[in-house]
Amino acid sequence: MCRVVDLRQAVLAKNDVAAQVLRAELTARGTTVVNLLSSPGSGKTALLERELLLARERGVAVAALTADLATENDAVRLARSGVPVKQVLTDGLCHLEAGMLGRHLDGWLPEDTRLLFVENVGNLVCPATYDLGESLRVVLASVTEGEDKPLKYPTAFGLAQLVVVTKTDIARAVEFDEDAFRAHVQQVNPGVEVVLTSARAGEGLGVLLDRALAAGAGAATHTPVMARQQQSHGHGHGHDHGHDHVHGPDHDHGPDHDHVHGPDHDHDHDHPHVQPAAQSR
Repeated sequence: MCRVVDLRQAVLAKNDVAAQVLRAELTARGTTVVNLLSSPGSGKTALLERELLLARERGVAVAALTADLATENDAVRLARSGVPVKQVLTDGLCHLEAGMLGRHLDGWLPEDTRLLFVENVGNLVCPATYDLGESLRVVLASVTEGEDKPLKYPTAFGLAQLVVVTKTDIARAVEFDEDAFRAHVQQVNPGVEVVLTSARAGEGLGVLLDRALAAGAGAATHTPVMARQQQSHGHGHGHDHGHDHVHGPDHDHGPDHDHVHGPDHDHDHDHPHVQPAAQSR
């Protein structure tokens, strides 16, 4: 068990270094990364599609990279906005890592990109522990997921710099208790902003884009208490539940599987399926 814990810390520490390097490189070229995390079916892609359209209308040079286990459906949807989009298929891997992201950006990301939205793999466990070199980390939850979602996934919500509630147009129908949700968010992440949105009805559209642009312009972003605690103790990203282990390259697991790779694990198997139609600009 101790060896597993030590290895996990080593993997996360290695990722932190890669994330710092990637953040510095992208910042130097004027690109701000926004890391979007949510459960499957939260409406993340629908909201992002609207935000990309809005960015294009405003003349903001924006791009999006979306990660999925097996399909390219999200990239096809996002490409309808007309901005550069890249699909990354992870072949079952439940999260992105900084080094992996850097390799996929190399040679693809347009030089003038001001904002890069990264739509992480849909789950709130594995992605929560990996810094991707982002300047703004956003967690989304739909009104259908329950008001106690922040309490069930304290790491994901506790490290967020912005919380976005989606599908508010059906909030009344599903009896969403906004006050309870906000209270639970504040319990794990005091002071973080909560934004209400509906891609269908238009509520809150543009707020995500505005916050991303502000972060890129150097405006102060929210510093979660959990992040400060981790910084004071070294990298201490914890998982919301157990089942951590080390495995070889031939493993097979589902989207909610929580795991840690060995430090020399080669992620090249997450082949960059790039759809020509999804990369038009």
